[in-house]
Amino acid sequence: MTLPDTALSPAGTDRTFQVDLRGLVDLLSHHLYSSPRVYLRELLQNAVDALTARHGLEPAAPADAFGIRLYADGSVVRVEDDGVGLTEADVHTFLATIGRSSKRAERIAEQRGDFIGQFGIGLLSCFLVADEIHVLSRSARTPDAPAVEWRGRGDGSYTVRTLPDSARSRPGTTVTLTPRADAGEWTRPAQVHALARHFGSLLRHPVTFDDGTGGPGAPVNPEPAPWARTYPTPGARSRALSAYGDEVFGFTPLDTIELDLPAVGLKGIACVLPEAVPAGRRHGHRVHVKGMLLSEQAEEILPEWAFFVRCVVDAESLRPTASRESLYEDDTLAAVRDALAERLRAWIARAAASDPDLLARFLQAHHLAVKSLAVHDDEILRMLLPWLPFETTDGHSTLDEFARTHRTVLVTSSVEEFRQVAAIASAAGLGVVNGGYTYDRELVHRLPEIRPAVSVADLDPATLTAHLDPVDRETELAAAAYLALARDALAVFDCDVALRTFQPASAPALLVDSREARHERTRSQLAREQEGGLWGDILGALRQEAPRAQLILNQLNPLVRTAVAIDEPELARTSAEALYGQAALLSRRPLRPAESSLINRSFLDLLAHALRKDS
Repeated sequence: MTLPDTALSPAGTDRTFQVDLRGLVDLLSHHLYSSPRVYLRELLQNAVDALTARHGLEPAAPADAFGIRLYADGSVVRVEDDGVGLTEADVHTFLATIGRSSKRAERIAEQRGDFIGQFGIGLLSCFLVADEIHVLSRSARTPDAPAVEWRGRGDGSYTVRTLPDSARSRPGTTVTLTPRADAGEWTRPAQVHALARHFGSLLRHPVTFDDGTGGPGAPVNPEPAPWARTYPTPGARSRALSAYGDEVFGFTPLDTIELDLPAVGLKGIACVLPEAVPAGRRHGHRVHVKGMLLSEQAEEILPEWAFFVRCVVDAESLRPTASRESLYEDDTLAAVRDALAERLRAWIARAAASDPDLLARFLQAHHLAVKSLAVHDDEILRMLLPWLPFETTDGHSTLDEFARTHRTVLVTSSVEEFRQVAAIASAAGLGVVNGGYTYDRELVHRLPEIRPAVSVADLDPATLTAHLDPVDRETELAAAAYLALARDALAVFDCDVALRTFQPASAPALLVDSREARHERTRSQLAREQEGGLWGDILGALRQEAPRAQLILNQLNPLVRTAVAIDEPELARTSAEALYGQAALLSRRPLRPAESSLINRSFLDLLAHALRKDS
């Protein structure tokens, strides 16, 4: 076993970590940064922080007195700023010491909230595209200090020297990169300009780009953020924000919601998606910190239920993680998330109160999102539950409309249960809501909180069969032999058979069988098969009286009237199996292998009987 150096050294001897810069850059490129393109964001960020410090020294200077200039001609990439600059001592302290940030120094440490950077490793990202970084800087804090040059190389070596005043007469810093041949994708002039626009379009300091062709520098951020501009009318403002949402996200918003949280210096917009998205799919949001784009996929800025909007915000007080590509989860972020959620609730409330057309279009696209919110938010529940669409025996309807017709609302526990009973329940005058979709059953049960005159109950087989009319005694006696054969044929499925009359007459049979009943019968069967063993004892302890399925034959149907009069036992059994199979198919639930086999066998047997009869 190899012992560390400290085990071989005199007690109390301090050692300094030796840093493999190439290994550290490889770590940054593969595990911290998502793409080499972040090098330009880090350079812009350092320039912005330097300008912030410069304004701190000269608070009376106009906001646009100092700026950032980018240059890229295919052979070099250069970022120049009019910021606070560095002295030679600063260079040794902050550029040659990995992990230390100049923003932590002296009084600036007390003002770090004014700066984007927090970690002091951003300059290393330049080694993702270049083997050498050249920095030329002159300090505004120490006016008589000479200009200083620093050259850092990817092998971990660097040089520092002071230069005559002619090298840089004004305070500020210029960073120059000579890109590697394999970095052309990220350092071509057009790409540098595009990256500058991408990361810096909302920066508060003027940024220009020069591609070396001799023309004037193109502005990277010619206008402030759209929510910071003034407009002649509210309508013009709304159209401008919508156009910005379209530009950023690629869709025309159903509406835009302005976001303004002065306590954390956050402003921006939420764009309501015009179409539904799958539940749980969380779109990323664009988050800028002090104007610099931090992330395009910041899911954590909004709660999970708010998947019907995409946001673009600019904040002052949110903390970035080390990669500066996501947000640090802290109390501030939690408070921002809660406050933005409240803004979305307020928008829904405003639409419900004053814009029914907008509300209708919103609910048509995003009713699932609102349902998920209403489950946990009593205010939204009271406001919107009567307007939310549900699948019912009267078709797709709001609960408010449905409750006007049905004072007792029955709700199923599954989609398949609703499909089994919908036609029969509708003909019987029962008001049934499909409670099988996410949130629906829970929400329907809360309807009496909003409409006290309405009662809600779960639909069970007994409720439905109680609304089916019995046949007269003579008809029951005449069909007794057939019913006995049918029960015997279907005993393998734990299914009873009964004869009733119900509408519509075109339905020959109704299979009433809940998912819970099937599970209980399966558990009972396993207990019987495992009887005597450990699992048999466990399942036996859980055993209940297994509820049976019911095949209810419709005496009003001509086919059923013919079937119950069959006097050939085998044909009677086959017809009962066929009626069971047809009812199982109409229930739209998954078929068990034995049921699929029964449907095939009964069809072939009936076909063979018909052919023999014809011959």
